[in-house]
Amino acid sequence: MWYMIAILFILLFLNFPMMIVLIVPALLMMLIYAPNLDLVMFSQQLSSSIESYVLLAIPMFIFAADIMVEGRTAKRLLDFVNDLIGHVRGGTGIVAAATSTIFGSVSGSAQATIAAIGRPIRERALQYGYSDSHIIGNIVNSAGIAILIPPSIVMIYYGMLTGTSIGDLFVAGIIPGLMVFAGFSIWEYFIAIKKDIPVEPKATWGQRWKSFRKAILTFGFPVLILGGIYSGMFSPTEAAAFSVLYAFLLEVVIYRSVKLRDIYRIAVSTGVVTSIVFILLAAGGAFSWIISYLRIPQALTETVLSSNPSQLEILLIMSLFFLVSCMFVDSLVAIAILTPIFFPIASAADVHPVAVGILITMQATLGTVTPPFGVNIFTASAIFKKPYLDVVKGIVPYIIIFIAINALLIVYPEIIMVYQNIFGTSKGG
Repeated sequence: MWYMIAILFILLFLNFPMMIVLIVPALLMMLIYAPNLDLVMFSQQLSSSIESYVLLAIPMFIFAADIMVEGRTAKRLLDFVNDLIGHVRGGTGIVAAATSTIFGSVSGSAQATIAAIGRPIRERALQYGYSDSHIIGNIVNSAGIAILIPPSIVMIYYGMLTGTSIGDLFVAGIIPGLMVFAGFSIWEYFIAIKKDIPVEPKATWGQRWKSFRKAILTFGFPVLILGGIYSGMFSPTEAAAFSVLYAFLLEVVIYRSVKLRDIYRIAVSTGVVTSIVFILLAAGGAFSWIISYLRIPQALTETVLSSNPSQLEILLIMSLFFLVSCMFVDSLVAIAILTPIFFPIASAADVHPVAVGILITMQATLGTVTPPFGVNIFTASAIFKKPYLDVVKGIVPYIIIFIAINALLIVYPEIIMVYQNIFGTSKGG
């Protein structure tokens, strides 16, 4: 098994396409340890890994996010949040984090969040005395909150793999997401005092009401997604379809910021992104299937539990594996490979599947903002046309906050489960 992992990392560092990185070791394991298996079964697993009805939510959420990035949703949100809290000490930085959190609940995509609000918030922050590295670090990390709150593609995929309620995952992710936002806001407040960063003029209540009226329809997205799923009105997949319709009506019909002729171009772009995601999911699913067939997860579970580790030790090891993996490969790929290995171990240690899912999502979030291959770093580098090292320079304080909250959730996973006391059990699948 270990030399297969070595082959995987060798292919990764030799810059082979991720599909090859996953398929070659999986095929080698199959040919060496299960030579009697028909290769047709392997090809069938490639297709069956992406046949789940639940996965239809992924392209639809991506499509809805692409429509909103093209339109005015982000600007309206930014104007409203800025009028509301921009005048407080550190307000511009807090506005960046708050807008990223809200837009994340609309789009579910960290990259879409950077693309939509990155430029306007950066320009505004530079005008008020923020250094470029400071505000870019804020944007890169705040955008990651989109992965922690619904509609999170990572949660959808984890829920599909493990049979965990996606509705429960969506709601459970809100508390960690707000904790990260609160941590960033506290940092912005104190660093603004230390550096004596000027505050923005205070908006009048008339201005706030005006910007709120412009942004109010945007808040229909989280209400639609969470309210619909949790009330049992529709499934996560149906919620994704409604989000596309809502985005279309909002941007094309009401705001008229997107032309009807633009929808085809946006759909093509969504199709390209979706095809890449699903190729990775197919390859990851095949890899997951062969290690499950060879009973590697079961063997590891027996080995790990034979030494009677504590629940904390299991969660620490699991989180470390996921974090390191998500630093080097796409989070969906890491989840496809590692979830079949660690989920049975965590379940045997009586860790709730929702808590496991949120902790995994937390590592995926950290992986997007952590060098060397954090995708948010490269996205910001492309959007702001800044060198990699310039982008990395400002992310350290936020990563420390992320890690501190991550450690807190690992030590006290019951924090994640607080949602049960508030909402009960989800009706969504």
